[in-house]
Amino acid sequence: MLNQPIENFTAQATSEKKVQLADLAGKNVVLYFYPKDNTPGCTTESQDFRDLHEQFAAANTLVFGVSRDSMRTHENFKAKHSFPFELISDPEETLCKQFDVIKLKKLYGKEHMGIERSTFLIDGAGVLRNEWRKVKVAGHAAEVLSAAQALSADS
Repeated sequence: MLNQPIENFTAQATSEKKVQLADLAGKNVVLYFYPKDNTPGCTTESQDFRDLHEQFAAANTLVFGVSRDSMRTHENFKAKHSFPFELISDPEETLCKQFDVIKLKKLYGKEHMGIERSTFLIDGAGVLRNEWRKVKVAGHAAEVLSAAQALSADS
């Protein structure tokens, strides 16, 4: 998938926005997939992206969080933590399947299918430039920012 064009997608996001990859041409795009709104790791990860938002913007990079949560849950999560970026609701797992982030997970000894924390950096031409899978939250947003800044410097 790396260094390959990403197939255009349209997704429903917070603030009653529709996100279409084709409409974002010329900008780098970060899609970070996370398991669930209002859980400790997902909240910390989203706050880290929030805290670096101005630096992402300076690197010509848009950030979107993606999970299977409902739009209502997303709107509450976004408002509660003042996220300056949109959250994409993917209850049908369309985007999750496109990026192959639905994996078998174990929680308290039970297996279930869920989102594996993953992040993708797409350049302004719609080509996947970086991917991070099985993400550990600590320091992750800063690592993605460095990659976005490097990409921005190259273009």
